[in-house]
Parts: sequence; structure tokens; C-alpha cells
Amino acid sequence: MDPAVTLPGLQAMKDDGRKIVCVVAWDYQMARIVDRAGVDIVSVGDTVGVNLWGHANPLEITMDELLIVCRAVRRGVKRALLSCDFPFGPLQEGPDSAVRAAIRLVKEGGVDIVKLDGAADFPEAVTAVHRAGIPVFAQFGITPQTALRYGVTYSATPGPDSAVPPEMLDALVAEAKLLEAAGACMLNFTNSGPVVGPAVAQAVAIPVLGGFGGGPWLDGRIRMATAAIGYSAASLDTPPDTYANVARISHDAIAAYAADVRAGRQIRGGIKT
Repeated sequence: MDPAVTLPGLQAMKDDGRKIVCVVAWDYQMARIVDRAGVDIVSVGDTVGVNLWGHANPLEITMDELLIVCRAVRRGVKRALLSCDFPFGPLQEGPDSAVRAAIRLVKEGGVDIVKLDGAADFPEAVTAVHRAGIPVFAQFGITPQTALRYGVTYSATPGPDSAVPPEMLDALVAEAKLLEAAGACMLNFTNSGPVVGPAVAQAVAIPVLGGFGGGPWLDGRIRMATAAIGYSAASLDTPPDTYANVARISHDAIAAYAADVRAGRQIRGGIKT
């Protein structure tokens, strides 16, 4: 097994111009798979509620639910760093609440780093968690929550329309520097775009990663494992532009299993007679 990933190691990757790979995973088996594939960071995202459990929106997820997912993923991750999102609430309630939540994720969930969404609005909480000795992965950029504040339209589809406009460059560079000064060790720049993204990545010393609306102009990328493999049921009707179509493979496998059962044949993987 390759050596365990460390925060200084990730910093060295940025310094050397090597890209950082982050994958969002929500279960033990996928955690084992992506860890073995050699990713650098495994992130437990609060989107598990929407994408895996059918929640109406990501704000529904609770700390207790995230901890269940964290513990499962922690058991599968041996090499990569493990990150976990805060649920909505602790960051917004203030620094003391943020520190308590971060401690729970470390002690009960076994995470190495905590991810704070919308962190640019709460730099004092970033500093408080950092001073508690817990590394902070701070998210900022265009989100449904920040679009109105910036006077721009939030797009649910990655592409040119979702990238931050160039006129926001100075404001977002300032936010990135603010979060770095507050104690963040990494940044997640949402909807960075090819103009503002590289400017932000060059303006701060810490790694800047991007998921939704990101690109190769950042220090690394974040992708949900389920999105990378085409796991969504929607992939049955619309072939995805992903690295696989697991939804179709799974559908066809279950259909073949059902056909064997109905035809009175022994199922694959069953006891041979």
C-alpha cells in the first residue's frame, strides 16, 4: 500500500504542480474501492441525503445521519485523508457550535478534516475550529445561498453559465485570502470558472479544489463517486458523460437474475447442484 496521505503532502502537491484527487463516497464498499484506486481525499458530502436517501434538499441531513455515514466510510479508508461536510446549522450558529460539531466529527466519525460550506460568511468559525486543532476545508464561491448576495444567477448545470463572472474576480480572491488567513488549510471553490479559478488558485498558498463547475485550472478536483460511475437511475434513460454507466450495468444484471429465477435456472453465485 502507498504511504498515507497527509496535509503537508497535499501542500507539497500544490507546490509541485501535481493535481489533488478528491472523491465523495457514502458507503464502506465504495470507500474501499476509491481508496484502493489511489485518490488523495475521500469526502463524505452532505449531499448523501439527496442522492442516496431521496431527501428533498441537502439542508435536511442531520449530524447523527452524517456520523453514521462517516463511520462506514472511515472503516473503508486506509490511505486517503477523510473529510466530512458540516450539516446545515452548526456553522451558522456561531464559532462555539462549529467547534462542538467539528469535535464530534473527529471523535465519533474519525475524520481527518472538516469541510465547511459557505465558510466565507463565517471566517470567525473557521478560525475557532482551526484553533481547536482541527484542519478546515473551507468552501466558497457561487452557491444557491450566495448567488443572491452577489447578484448573479445560480445554474444547476455545470458549464459556462455556472462559472463566476470575471467582474467578481477581486471579490473572490479577497474571500480566498480571508479564508486562508482565518486558518483554512484547503479551499473548495464552487463554480470557479476558467477566469476567476486560476486567479484564486495563484493568489493563495493553500490548495484550491473544485467540484461543481470546476476545471483543470485549479489544484485538484472533487467528484462524487456515484456521478463518476453513472450510478444515478437517470443514467438508464440518458447515457451519461461519465467514466461508466453502472446504472445500466446494474439494471441489466438484475433483469438477467430475474429471468433466471423465472425460468427455473440456478442463479449466478448460487449454490451449484
